[in-house]
Amino acid sequence: MANIFIGGAWPYANGSLHLGRVASLLPGDVLARYFRAKGDNVLYVSGSDCHGTPVAVQAIREGVEPGHIAGHYHREFADGFKQLGFTYDLYTRTDQRFHHEVVQELFRKLLEQGYLYSRTVQQTYCETDARFLPDRYVEGICPVCAKQARGDQCDHCSTLLDPADLLERTCGICGNPPVERPTEHYYFALSRFQNELAGYASQAAAGWRENAVQLTRRYLEEGLRDRAATRDLSWGVDVPLPGFEHKKIYVWIEAVSGYLSASKQWASETGGRWEPFWLDGERDITAYYVHGKDNVPFHTLIWPAFLLGAGGLHLPDRIISCEYMTLEGKKFSTSRNWAVWLPYMLSRYEPDSIRYFLIANGPEKRILIFRGGNSFTATTENCSAPSATS
Repeated sequence: MANIFIGGAWPYANGSLHLGRVASLLPGDVLARYFRAKGDNVLYVSGSDCHGTPVAVQAIREGVEPGHIAGHYHREFADGFKQLGFTYDLYTRTDQRFHHEVVQELFRKLLEQGYLYSRTVQQTYCETDARFLPDRYVEGICPVCAKQARGDQCDHCSTLLDPADLLERTCGICGNPPVERPTEHYYFALSRFQNELAGYASQAAAGWRENAVQLTRRYLEEGLRDRAATRDLSWGVDVPLPGFEHKKIYVWIEAVSGYLSASKQWASETGGRWEPFWLDGERDITAYYVHGKDNVPFHTLIWPAFLLGAGGLHLPDRIISCEYMTLEGKKFSTSRNWAVWLPYMLSRYEPDSIRYFLIANGPEKRILIFRGGNSFTATTENCSAPSATS
């Protein structure tokens, strides 16, 4: 009997789920049902990403605490997944003590192993809002494709960015040009894993979708860069070090660590064992990670680097990375309020009809949705149905 771990990406709790997010996560439930039917030992986990910058900024706009926003959408997500028949063994959330402790433990381990180091850097600061800006809320022109981008990643060409890379930068909250101010942060030495990750990717890529293979190859060819591991934020997981009390662990570290924290939480709550799904000494482990195209580097490079740095933990085997869903030619986006929302669809269609449409059509390449009056119709281009073993 094989041990099958399935991790579904953690949606930001800053707005309702849209069909693009559901489409990217649904293959995980198909896999879980398939392997349980085979008699395998399955652990299927996910949760709401309650700490990200989108949550904090949404709270600012509504004049409430971030926990209020996160709690509201977490409950909505959990109910939506339940209505759709998702069979998570645990669907949890990141803004709770159990998750914080696991993330801080991993942070300390990486520090002890020498993979985290501190340095003073110039970080983007908005004088109008009197705050350091998280990378996602610095906007400008991508230096690679010359299209509008955010300071963490370009949605058009998938380049991983730093805010300093952007041209014509503006604050994503107020729209004014930001300045640079010095601040001390910890950085994760991702570059030290270049050769090891290249070897890993060359072997594991046989179990990945083509978009994951191509994007990962591109990042490796460009050369991996060290990435900030902490940020000047008020909402998130505390940095467990003296002198950093007012800083938080960067959400891109924290969110992917949720796969491990959710597994340990499941074991704690049920009396089960998380070790058979995670420890390299265990036999017959296959780990599936199910997410959208925008999350590829975090699952094929950054999360494997954390696991290698911590030591003894099983790396991803299968990367199920769905393509984007578009509405009238533009990519779905919660922060830009451009999508077809799950609550809307559930109020009008049976859950099994929604599941069937999304599974039958992809979006392995692309689903195009057109809006006319009060109705929605969809067409597909070069799509293929997800496979339980792809």
